[in-house]
Amino acid sequence: MVGQQTDIFDLGRLMLHSGEGRRLELSTGIDPFAFGGQDYRADPSVAALILDVSRTTSGYSLRLRLDVRLQGPCVRCLGEADHSVGIDAREVDQPGGGEEMDSPYVHGDELDVHAWARDALVLALPAQIVCSKQCLGLCAECGANLNEAGAAHDHDPPVSSRWAVLDELRPRLG
Repeated sequence: MVGQQTDIFDLGRLMLHSGEGRRLELSTGIDPFAFGGQDYRADPSVAALILDVSRTTSGYSLRLRLDVRLQGPCVRCLGEADHSVGIDAREVDQPGGGEEMDSPYVHGDELDVHAWARDALVLALPAQIVCSKQCLGLCAECGANLNEAGAAHDHDPPVSSRWAVLDELRPRLG
């Protein structure tokens, strides 16, 4: 279920008192982005999310949960990768509590849901996005997709340049 789409959410309109909390079902856009030199996009481009807001004595404790399905190239074979990422991120904004208690996504009573979702997604990504864990990649010699070429795909071992002169003599010896 996709809730109200928002990029900036006004936390003040919840009118929470210290110790109170609220769970909200919202959605936000997920912009295409580059990762490892490749372009990826969310499908769909609007992600449903659950935002838990708790009021502290002078700030907020926040939790963001969403699932994002990414599409883009596999870094091993360059085929289409369809990768799901589950995100469970938390932030605390406690003004005057020091840098570690100051959320970069909260400005006054406004929460930048869009930026938080984007950053949480990037932090949740694996080191490599692949089409499958068993992806064999591309052949270093000819560039063939090893997932399609099969186990019989093979090349003659490369000849060392030190032996190249002997290869020139081979036809004369035969």
